[in-house]
Order: sequence, then structure tokens, then C-alpha cells
Amino acid sequence: MVIDYKKIDLFGKQFIQKVVLLPPFDFTFPVAEQACFLYMLEGEMQYQSNDHHVDIPTKHSLLLNCINSGKEIHETRSIEKGEIVIVTFHPDILKRIYDKELPPIFQSNNKVSNQSSEKINNDFLIQKYIEGLLFYFDNPSLVNDEILILKLKEIILLLSQTQNAETVQVILSQLFSPITYFFKQIIEANLFSQIGIEELANKANLSLSSFKREFKKIYKDSPANYIKNKRLERAAELLSISNERITSIAFDCGFNDLANFTKSFHHKYGITPTNFRLTRISK
Repeated sequence: MVIDYKKIDLFGKQFIQKVVLLPPFDFTFPVAEQACFLYMLEGEMQYQSNDHHVDIPTKHSLLLNCINSGKEIHETRSIEKGEIVIVTFHPDILKRIYDKELPPIFQSNNKVSNQSSEKINNDFLIQKYIEGLLFYFDNPSLVNDEILILKLKEIILLLSQTQNAETVQVILSQLFSPITYFFKQIIEANLFSQIGIEELANKANLSLSSFKREFKKIYKDSPANYIKNKRLERAAELLSISNERITSIAFDCGFNDLANFTKSFHHKYGITPTNFRLTRISK
């Protein structure tokens, strides 16, 4: 239950919020192209995304994006009130205040990851930053856009200097790259690996059902059928240009059973891998 709520807007959108809650409480994040920095000023909370749970104690924080759903915060077993300060990052506002070029923290570091949250441990400078924000909640008449822009740039700079900076960059850069790009990165990086659909879903930070829906939306095919066809196409290419043993080619293309590979190959091309290679050699 919310017992106190205050907010400060920047350019007409929520920038800073201070929420005081009494257990029991929970909040499900909506799907939105924004990221949030949550600081646990008092009490404790638990963050949940699909099957992933993270406890956030007092004076610790959490950075997350809201590009996909299935994320929520709720109280732990504590009976004490919780007080949370939330700083929201909107892509259009960030582009506006960094009119020349976005800082490196918002640019992809080419790390193949779809990670959408990161726990930030107790950091002295971030603690002092939050104390500064509380001053403006108590003195709203002193707030103006210039000060808020400075406070937004300050938290970005502080996050970029934490021990979590690499993951922070992964999460914040997602604001400026469609989630489809990161999803495809996961698929392409593991297309020929010896892993199954459930493992791919875990890598994409999605439940199995959500992964299948997202896959269908992007590739217009089921994961099993698409991946099998891509592996067979790659195998056919290698059979044409390589002298590697057929068993090795099958394994390198993600098949762990030669009989299954041969059967699937024959079903797609109407010929066995051995005869396929012979027809290519004869040409």
C-alpha cells in the first residue's frame, strides 16, 4: 500500500519519484521504452523477472529496462515500511540533453547479451546523490529544468563509474537499439551451438513461452523449424566446400546425432549428405 508519493517531472515526463509503501505491496512494470534506477532508501524489496529473483536491501539499488514485461518488485518478509527513490531514463529526453552525441554508456559494446537488470551494491557516491535528490523533494520551489538535467547527467556518470559499468552499458544501450536486435544477436551467436530451445530462452532472459512468441514474431517461424533449417543449410554449404568428415560437419552445425542429421538432411534436400557431397564434387 502506498502511503506517500512525490514526483518531479522533466520535460513533461516522470523523472524522479519517491514512494513510501507499507507491506504488502507489489508493482508490475509496464512495457515501455525506458529504463529505471531504483534506490532502496528504507526497508527491503525483491525484484522478480520470470524465474529470476534478486533481493535488494537498504541502500542498494537496481537498474532495469522496461522493454519487455514480466518484471515486478514486491516486499520481502519485512513488516517495516519501504521507501524507494526511482530515477527514470527516457530515450527522447536523453537525446535532447545530449544533443551532439550520446555518451559511451548508451552505446552498444557489442557484448551479446539480453540482460535487462543489474543489482548495484551500496555505493557511497550514489548514496550522496540520493541524499541530494531528497533535498529537492523537500524544497520543490528550487527545482528547475537546468538543475534536473545536471542531476540526470550526474547519475549517468556515477553509474558509468561503478563496478557494474559493463552491464550498466548493456542495459542502457538497449534504449537506443531495438530489442529485436539483441534477440537476433542471441539467436545468431548460438545458431550452431549444442544447446536447446530452453537454453536459448534463458540466454534471452525470457520464459520459454515468451521466447517462442518473440521468435515467431521476428522470424515468422517456430524456433525448432527455423534453427533446424539454418543448420541444414550450413551443413549443405560445408559439404560443398569442405573435406571435413560428415560426422564433424553435423556436430559443427549443431546436430549431436548423425542418424537424425542424415534423416533431416534427406527430408530437406531429397538426398543423403554423402550423395549430396558426391554430386557437388562431380560438378
